[in-house]
Amino acid sequence: MLRSIFTVGGWTMASRLLGFARDMLIAARLGAGPIGDAFFVALRLPNLFRQLFGEGAFNAAFVPAFAGAYALDGPAKARALANSLAGLMTLSLSGLVAIGIIFMPQLLFVLAPGFVGEALRFPLAVELTRITFPYLLFICLAALVSGVLNGMDRFAAAAAAPVLFNLISMAALLGLTPYVATPAHALAWGVVASGLVQLLMLIVAARVAGMAINPLSVPRLTPEVRGVLRRMGPGLVGAGVTQLNLAIGIIIGSLLPAGAVSFLYYADRISQLPLGVIGAAVGTALLPLLSRQLRTGKALSAHRSQNRAIELTLAFALPAAFAMACVARPIIGTLFERGAFDAAATAATSLALVAYAVGLPAFVLVKALTPGFFARGDTATPVKVAMGVVALNLALNLLLTRYFSHVGIALATSLASWTNVLVLGWLLTRRRQLVLDRRLRRAVPRLLAAALVMSAVLLALQAAIFPLEHGLARLAGIAVLIGAGLVTYFGAAQALGGLDLREALRSLRRRRS
Repeated sequence: MLRSIFTVGGWTMASRLLGFARDMLIAARLGAGPIGDAFFVALRLPNLFRQLFGEGAFNAAFVPAFAGAYALDGPAKARALANSLAGLMTLSLSGLVAIGIIFMPQLLFVLAPGFVGEALRFPLAVELTRITFPYLLFICLAALVSGVLNGMDRFAAAAAAPVLFNLISMAALLGLTPYVATPAHALAWGVVASGLVQLLMLIVAARVAGMAINPLSVPRLTPEVRGVLRRMGPGLVGAGVTQLNLAIGIIIGSLLPAGAVSFLYYADRISQLPLGVIGAAVGTALLPLLSRQLRTGKALSAHRSQNRAIELTLAFALPAAFAMACVARPIIGTLFERGAFDAAATAATSLALVAYAVGLPAFVLVKALTPGFFARGDTATPVKVAMGVVALNLALNLLLTRYFSHVGIALATSLASWTNVLVLGWLLTRRRQLVLDRRLRRAVPRLLAAALVMSAVLLALQAAIFPLEHGLARLAGIAVLIGAGLVTYFGAAQALGGLDLREALRSLRRRRS
């Protein structure tokens, strides 16, 4: 599991770093105004549906079924299951994309009501979203092929695919802008192209692995396919509830003054680095592992795997959250403050980042807890919890935006996520499906103490180093903060007994038996 986490996390780190380069370019060209708001809504909408129909609900039902079929019934049975579902996904999502493109004004009337009636933001958002919407089909199929590869313990290609999204987006922004109406149009075409390229790359990787996937296969409603669809039902509702949480943020953000959607987007992009590198890596590696262990009767191994996943999650999420809260302003200023992105945008975005940092450990812990339900075939319980969390999130959004504007949206998301984690953890513990072992109970307070030591060092250094002017001096200052934070945290964690770095290195080097 540790090797798999580092494989996924390493590629995700590369993708996130390229994502920062892409966002720096977007900030300079689009800024945090009406054009930026329109593009970020156009990007968010297909991603909402992608996470609804692709990564969330589908993977929760498909990966355990595929991993079990591959381990117990052989590659041929697993391939038939994957191809039937690929054909079914192509058929259903093609229809959804066509309907979405036709009725896009009505859809945005619901999801971005604050744009309605505006001469620039609403028509531009409709036009851009019509361009980006086919990305939904390509990226959902890519999620299916990624699930196939992950179920075979081949994580590298699926984790590397998002790198292409950032490279192609940047190439489109730089190369297409002179030939289209706005830089946002160039980015929108780049989004669609990146989805197609990712899908093709993953299909080739699956074929090389001996698992040829054909998205144009004729769907066959075998008992195995119907089983995945049945399990997908609650997961679809659960993913819908999660996406409703995000949609609430978009709806309320569109009602705030121009720029609010952009501030939240840039802050969210920073918080996505640890969420993607840690949370996605842990969730991706843990689900097929737990599924195999439980299907083969290794309950004790599954118990240990989940404890170690939580420990690893907190070991990286705690320092990331504290660091983002401590040095939010230098991070945002260094990455984005240039061109159309001014100092006022830096200040507003930094406050949103601090609010997201409050919930970062919760965002990541959800990825380590939900496989405990999904691997046991229970996709209903997380749905019921999530429905309550949506109601809480909406109430908190309405309350907090009155006092904190766009920062209230980020803070509401964080508080709702902590509620989600606490309820999921309590349910697993009550069922005896999660028992925190002695090692985890000993490590957590020591990791928290190490993060506090790191925070004190970062605050002291920040006061000494910043403010700096733009350019290389500011980049050097951020590099010093990052280096000092890493050394301080891991040194303190090792000294306090929260981490054993030597054990981690031995685990990574140990060959498979």
